[in-house]
Amino acid sequence: MQPQELPYNVTRLSSTTITILFIAIQFFFLSYLPVFGQEAYQGATLNKKSLQNLEIPNATTSREEQVIRHKGYIVSYNKSWKLPNWVSYELTRAELTGKAKRNNRFMSDPFVYNGSASNKDYARSGFDKGHMAPAADMKWDEVAMKESFYFSNVCPQHPELNRRKWKDLESQIRDWARADSILIIICGPLVDKQSKTIGRNSITVPTGFFKIILSPFPTPRAIGFIFKNERSVANLRSYCITIDNIESITGLDFFSHLPNKLERQIESQIDFSHWPMN
Repeated sequence: MQPQELPYNVTRLSSTTITILFIAIQFFFLSYLPVFGQEAYQGATLNKKSLQNLEIPNATTSREEQVIRHKGYIVSYNKSWKLPNWVSYELTRAELTGKAKRNNRFMSDPFVYNGSASNKDYARSGFDKGHMAPAADMKWDEVAMKESFYFSNVCPQHPELNRRKWKDLESQIRDWARADSILIIICGPLVDKQSKTIGRNSITVPTGFFKIILSPFPTPRAIGFIFKNERSVANLRSYCITIDNIESITGLDFFSHLPNKLERQIESQIDFSHWPMN
């Protein structure tokens, strides 16, 4: 299904980001240029257009999906779960300095077909309304802030995950954005056949969550995290996992628009030297 152009013509992966990605990947391939007399590396042809949907993963397994572009994030909504399959957004250093204020007014997403969760579904459930794209990353715009409280961007989350390590990772990502200037974040719930539901609308309770962060410049690199939907108090490194493993767990293919060699490199390893953690 193609992304839905709603309600304004927005592409969250900005032209600046696309240009930086293009330059960064060119530098990556320059590192593979042969010394004199060796066989030349036969890489894919690069162009800016191929990078425009980098923040949208491809599903490798069948699932319900409605893709909606909001001002601050893109969501793939699953009407059976009444949850997102995934949420993605770009975070820049400049976007961390906005003045839009959090209002805590959770509401149904008006662009979701067949309805979504409500506040009553979460009442006395024992779960927090856990943001996927956090409100604290939407301070740069009032509309983006408001839309971050749509239930299409929210999942039932254990309070001591939402208020502890999930929140800690959100804060850490903002530190990385200040240092790196541009990040792409993709996150979402983990659901299986044993997942329970809450509320009159039968909102699926995830068994866990994933989050992937891509830093495109100066050398593209990425890191992934998996959390069980339970009390989480260990250090952040203990939740790290390769993106290859997250792909196996989620049935999603991330960063498929990157050249294959680069994609394989950043998805198969974790280099903590690139990701300092508090």
